[in-house]
Amino acid sequence: MTSTKKRPAVLLFDVNETLLDLSDMQKAVNEALHNSLAFKFWFAQLLEYSLVENSTNTYHYFSEVGQAAMQMTVEKMGLDLPKAKQKELVEMVNKSEPHPDVVPGLEKLKEAGFRLATLTNSPAKSSIPHLEAVGLKDFFEETLSVDSVQKFKPHGSTYQFASEKLNVALPDIMMVAAHGWDIAGALRGGTRAAFISRPGQTLYPLAPEPELSVPTISALAEQLIS
Repeated sequence: MTSTKKRPAVLLFDVNETLLDLSDMQKAVNEALHNSLAFKFWFAQLLEYSLVENSTNTYHYFSEVGQAAMQMTVEKMGLDLPKAKQKELVEMVNKSEPHPDVVPGLEKLKEAGFRLATLTNSPAKSSIPHLEAVGLKDFFEETLSVDSVQKFKPHGSTYQFASEKLNVALPDIMMVAAHGWDIAGALRGGTRAAFISRPGQTLYPLAPEPELSVPTISALAEQLIS
């Protein structure tokens, strides 16, 4: 890396879809709602109403907003899906496994001496045990949730919270995410960013370009270490 692009002091990872593979959940939601775009529509509703929470100074756990978004999705599609089944589908996020590239990539970054942390919209009470259960927690010095600020990413206060918790200035943090909205929020909030271009994910064209755009965490490790 050049002197103008020095090594990040901390790599701050998003969790869902960036580290954890939600493809099984996506398949299950699409099958239950009889629509190949049902998962994408539900996730868009989840993000839309998390921003409503931000804008109206209200806070419910991301999982609660997820359940509400699932109910809305089912109703908009004119389906009669039992609440218990809706709950089961949303809770599948807590059964997701890491993408195959995640552990090898994190191992390389850890061996190269990078400080690693996570910042997720998911509640700490579920996200931290989940990271531990799938063998990822020990890679990270901090596993942060937006619970602490009661605002969802991409609100600027979430990245500021991570900066303060990690005792690192915002420009010395590199946010690593597979979502264009998270990359846009982080860059506009003052951090650096690396986009993980998971299938089906794109950057927001009206936002600043991230420093790196790579397909996997392993590829990120190769770029940063080289």
